[in-house]
Amino acid sequence: MATISATCYLYILSWLWLCTMTLCGTVLEDLKNLHPPPDFNSTIMTNCLNNPSLRYCSSTPMNFDEIFKYTIVASHLCNESKNPNCIESFPKVDLRNRPNIAPLYLSFEFFWRYCPLTIVSIDVSNNSLKGNFPIDVLHCTQIHALDLSINEFSGDIPIQSFSPLTNLTFLNLSYNCFSESEELSDSQFFKRFNSSSFLHSGALLDHRRFFTLKVVILLVGFPILVILIVIFLAWVCFQRPDFLPRKLQRRRTFTPAILNAATSGFSSKNLVGKSDVVHIYKGVLRDGTQVKIEMYWDEISRERYRKFVEECKVLSELDHKNLVRVLGWCKSRKFRAVITEWTRKENVEMWLLSESAPPPWSHRVKVLMGVVECMQYLQEEWPQVDYDLNTSSVLLTQDLEPLISRFKVVDHNISTTRNICKFGVFMLEVILNKGQEEFEGDAGGFIKYMRRVDPEELQQMIDERMELGETSFHQVKQAVSLGLMCIDQSNSEQPSLAFISNSIARVYKATLVLPSANHTITRSHGGHRFKGHKT
Repeated sequence: MATISATCYLYILSWLWLCTMTLCGTVLEDLKNLHPPPDFNSTIMTNCLNNPSLRYCSSTPMNFDEIFKYTIVASHLCNESKNPNCIESFPKVDLRNRPNIAPLYLSFEFFWRYCPLTIVSIDVSNNSLKGNFPIDVLHCTQIHALDLSINEFSGDIPIQSFSPLTNLTFLNLSYNCFSESEELSDSQFFKRFNSSSFLHSGALLDHRRFFTLKVVILLVGFPILVILIVIFLAWVCFQRPDFLPRKLQRRRTFTPAILNAATSGFSSKNLVGKSDVVHIYKGVLRDGTQVKIEMYWDEISRERYRKFVEECKVLSELDHKNLVRVLGWCKSRKFRAVITEWTRKENVEMWLLSESAPPPWSHRVKVLMGVVECMQYLQEEWPQVDYDLNTSSVLLTQDLEPLISRFKVVDHNISTTRNICKFGVFMLEVILNKGQEEFEGDAGGFIKYMRRVDPEELQQMIDERMELGETSFHQVKQAVSLGLMCIDQSNSEQPSLAFISNSIARVYKATLVLPSANHTITRSHGGHRFKGHKT
């Protein structure tokens, strides 16, 4: 061989012939037992002087023991590869179909590092070898052919390490398990060969498989995506319709999920009232609307629930500035709920009893005006809606607009006479310093008392905190007379709702035009009398 001196080479050939005749050991045993001849080192140095291109000549410092091992492996491998004349040449490494010894020879890194310059072909195919690409074989940069096919090599192909192999014209990496590489398909390295060098190697992007994968994703993934979208939309529609565009939202119908979100999971900090059957929560809807949620935990029959829904449908249609707005209802397995707009807790009764800022006459007239307008609206458009009308159930906004807060749908015809009587009681309570609470909340007792009271005593009952002027006092007297007419339920005396509305409207307009009274009414000791004087 060109890489070994004549003396050294003849020594190794003689040893190999002796091994053949005496059934010598394996290459591993030879590596362990054989030792270099006395002139081995000098022979190697002479070889390097004569042929500096020999690979072991470039190692600094030279490892003569390793070089000797290299000559042993070269001798064995040349014969294992069935080269015709190993004495003169070592042209090929042929380990195909040799799974027992191929891994061993590939593991001799020192041999491949000093790879004989005469080798032009390396074939280790069909051995089911595993592991990464055997990059040590690429030290043989002079080779023309490399066949690593039909193995189980994996990982990346070291494309850059092939650059020194300028003489390589045949490459076969087919039937392996290399990693897919888009870089490989676009590289100059791939263009030096053709796709037949990489058949089923795993390294090339399998466009057919990629297309098949896309088809599978499209046929399987798309329907699943559609199903998930449908399930999500169904959940939104049935559980959280408040996420839908306003035009698509179901009006008036709330879900338990919406109420749960509005009250932060029915948090105790949002619980404003509670009884055995009813829990009242303050909540905030998704659009920022503050609401009151009355939750009823009683069990009702299907027929009663149907009536409950029908009643809620009617009440949610009511639209007047002096009515608490009913926004909708909710029904679940455990409770039913009515959702209304959130209002201030102050009612007319609390407002009238205020010591720090007693309401003047003009403000009281405004409250009466708002109540009677609401009564007209209900009578003309919703005659089936009944309502409570007393100072504790009529709430007040910050703008002093009264809000009737208790109303319901009834099956029978509502008596207009009774409603007018209720308004008369409400009007007298607003004007006088006497109310139903003095009669244990009994409107009937209050009415009987007011019918018996004489005019002089009635004047003494007018709330003096209003600080009435002469004109205002005259208006109050008219209002008291109107209230007494309202509680008179005889058909001949009781005024109509239209008459009441017109009368209060005239007084209300007068309070807007006349900013202050011209006279002040005073009281004398020993009784109440009226004396006018200029302000």
